Amino acid sequence: MNMPTPETLQLREIHLPGPADFWPPAPGWWIAAIVALGLLAWIGVIAWRHLTRRRQRMHILGLLEQLERSSTDMHTPEFLAQLSRLIRRVALMRFPGQKVAPLTGRDWLRFLDESGGNGRFCNGPGRVLAEGPYVRALPGTVDTRGLTSLVRDWINMNSLA
Repeated sequence: MNMPTPETLQLREIHLPGPADFWPPAPGWWIAAIVALGLLAWIGVIAWRHLTRRRQRMHILGLLEQLERSSTDMHTPEFLAQLSRLIRRVALMRFPGQKVAPLTGRDWLRFLDESGGNGRFCNGPGRVLAEGPYVRALPGTVDTRGLTSLVRDWINMNSLA
């Protein structure tokens, strides 16, 4: 039996394949790209919501400061009514309308305490909001600095941030 030699086999040189093409990518890269785009879109939506809510909070706090500056006498029922409307506006944006809209008096103060007032609406400077906007003259003195500070804290806690 004769052993074949390389000359008799007529072998050719080994040729390596060419470099892989860049396009189209493999299916795994398509999946990774779709997941990455989904994550970027989700992060974008969250960032947009955060910025919108921050702008709303700054606008509402600006309205509170404007109310404090423009009110010549902060011990009037008109000031308390405007302050109460501002809080209710924030509450209606933040909580379901059917829960917030019908509340008045002690129920309104209780809701404000449960949503961040920590008892300072029913038992602190906020208790004047139950009846103060509806009377002609306020009885006694009203802690307007404490009240506006309480309202500012409540707005910061509940202004969709």
